[in-house]
Amino acid sequence: MQPPSKDPQWLQSARETIRLEAAAIAGLEQRIGAEFGQAVTDILNCTASGGKLVFTGIGKSANVARKTVATLNSTGTSAAFLHAADALHGDLGLVAEGDVVMAVSKSGATEELVSLLPMLQARDIKFMAMVGRRDSVVGRAAAVVLDISVEQEACPHDLAPTTSSAAQLAMGDALAMALMEARGFSSEDFARAHPGGSLGRKLTLKLGDITDDLHRVVVEPDAGLREVVLAVSAGRVGAAAVCDGAQGGQMVGIITDGDLRRALERDAHSWAGLKAADVMHTQPHSLSAATLAIDALEMLEEHHISQVVVLDADGGFQGFVHLHQLMDSGIR
Repeated sequence: MQPPSKDPQWLQSARETIRLEAAAIAGLEQRIGAEFGQAVTDILNCTASGGKLVFTGIGKSANVARKTVATLNSTGTSAAFLHAADALHGDLGLVAEGDVVMAVSKSGATEELVSLLPMLQARDIKFMAMVGRRDSVVGRAAAVVLDISVEQEACPHDLAPTTSSAAQLAMGDALAMALMEARGFSSEDFARAHPGGSLGRKLTLKLGDITDDLHRVVVEPDAGLREVVLAVSAGRVGAAAVCDGAQGGQMVGIITDGDLRRALERDAHSWAGLKAADVMHTQPHSLSAATLAIDALEMLEEHHISQVVVLDADGGFQGFVHLHQLMDSGIR
């Protein structure tokens, strides 16, 4: 019997990459201390005074800087990206007095960043660095240093930025989340920054936005079984509301497909005399029109039901919202 073949080297390399990057990111936790706190404080003071946080870098570090800027802007911190090479050819005008500049670099000795230092130092800005070498030219010039040094790259030749890029990304996320927390950035604030796509809908779409008049199906308590069946079918949400005075009255219960099936399990001779009040249930699941659609969806799934009663601001029956409407609304 042949022994099982050994995994190919490329598969081992893939696993080693994950291990090295995970270890590098885990090691950053011990570096979140007083200096990191100073960075957060200085950035908060800067943005509170109308300034912004400018990230700059070259190569892979520039890509990390761009991603971090996007995260910062979406979580309430005014930020901008400045490519270090472009800064030397006119784009330095992006940086204004009172801003904070964060240079991202593994070596801290990148030529373009080093060339940029005198021009930044000549301005009234706070210069910070996210570097892999604190004793580098960029590191020594920074008032605050966020240490993202790694023992080795995942690259077999210890050349291509891999582990170091992962550490930069994680430190950038840590900074963004700390600023978000310190600022008290709420889910409502987040929603205003993400108005489009499924995320925006998840954070803003309410039951009142998707309640359809076609699903406002109402019968009176003394309605006969045939009228109830027709109403439930017409509404296409598997239910009808029972209201005193029909359209303008107070809801006293609802009748679902399940209620009708249970009614038909009774003696057939009783069917003709059954009224809506005889088969309704009086404590249906209901939510206000201001309830987020995502919360309603989670409630329906938790209770294994297909529709929910939507109540208006006065507690009156506004309509039904069906599970399928919520699933089709794009909140997931």
